[in-house]
Amino acid sequence: MITISPGDVREYLGKHILTDGYAPIVDLEKSHGSWLVDGRDGREYLDLFTMFASIPVGYNHPKLLEEKDRLATAALNKPTNSDIYTTQFAECLETFFSTAIPDDFKYCFFVEGGALGIENALKASFDWKVRKNAESSSSGGSKVVHFKDCFHGRAGYTISLTNTSDPRKTDHFPIFDWPRISNPAVRFPLNQENLELTESLESAAIQEIEDTITKHGRDIAALIIEPIQGEGGDHHFRTEFLRSLRQICDESEIMLIFDEVQTGMGLTGKWWAWENHGVAPDMMCFGKKTQVCGFVASPRLDEVEKHVFRESSRINSTWGGNLTDMVRLTIYLNVIAEENLVNRAAESGEYLMDGLIAIQNEYKDLVSNARGAGLMCAFDLPTQSLRDKVLDRIIDNGAIIMGSGVHTVRFRPPLNISTDEIDRGLSIVKKSLDEARG
Repeated sequence: MITISPGDVREYLGKHILTDGYAPIVDLEKSHGSWLVDGRDGREYLDLFTMFASIPVGYNHPKLLEEKDRLATAALNKPTNSDIYTTQFAECLETFFSTAIPDDFKYCFFVEGGALGIENALKASFDWKVRKNAESSSSGGSKVVHFKDCFHGRAGYTISLTNTSDPRKTDHFPIFDWPRISNPAVRFPLNQENLELTESLESAAIQEIEDTITKHGRDIAALIIEPIQGEGGDHHFRTEFLRSLRQICDESEIMLIFDEVQTGMGLTGKWWAWENHGVAPDMMCFGKKTQVCGFVASPRLDEVEKHVFRESSRINSTWGGNLTDMVRLTIYLNVIAEENLVNRAAESGEYLMDGLIAIQNEYKDLVSNARGAGLMCAFDLPTQSLRDKVLDRIIDNGAIIMGSGVHTVRFRPPLNISTDEIDRGLSIVKKSLDEARG
């Protein structure tokens, strides 16, 4: 068996792949809690990005270590979950619905990869809308309304939606010309001036949607939105706007899809970000922290006699999700519930936001638009070049964090991060701002 030392990893990987990722080579055995250990030199980094928001409770949680044999059993063989069933699969699905999935939803589809979860939600919407149209002797059902600065993945359908600030994600790839709507992102603090601006943007966006419906009519199958746009720049939306989307979708027989791949599993202080607004979608896509990806759907699908959960082979994949991921999700769900980590994320998020607002007040010439829901927090810097410089300094000073949009710094810590660790992260941010400013 080939063995490669941490110091040689980048050299060997670089022979065959683009190695433009972070510098540390993660030591999977020694990393712990909120701390990522670099296998090259043992240096510890405070992890404020958690593998692009995909690790819910940090590294090597004691409960995971206790369940190593259970994980190994699932990993030794890889059953095709779409047609071969196991007790592990059933236990995962039951735990998922009893712990984290609201009563609004009835159906579930598992697949590997968040983009493919969204992809299949779109297919379910197309199928539903075409059948709805057929009932009234209408045709169509092939268009998806989406929003500027959204990121829904890089797969076949989803790449026609994604349009963040980095054009390299979509350049030169053929895409569908689906309706794209301006995003009425909230500017913080939400004072009277910013509220009036946001309301104006919301009115314009609603008008764009109504004009789109007038133009395309029954050809619109779905409207999809991230409750908070992550990759696009940590853009928040008001409850009133999401309610308007719900009303439009009800009146126009359009499936409302919330992409909760990044926002879900407790990060915003609720299991799902939409629960902060009380506006339930017809379909909800999940991934990242859930390990196994996919979507859940409400009984609205039952408005047609046949749909993708009643007719075989309409949506499927060989693996139907990864069984090891399902076991890990089951363990994570139990940990989050037992340790009350959703409520803890809400409380810790308030603590983090207080710290970011203090930094914003101290660095008024640099930091603006501090915002957050639970631990999903962010702030803006004046330019992309300064933002990138600050990100580099943060890593050099001992934390790993991400940017989003053009000039945003985003926080994606584990749900069980401590206040001491938050303080450490804020201290690193302040030091890095000082150094970047020179």
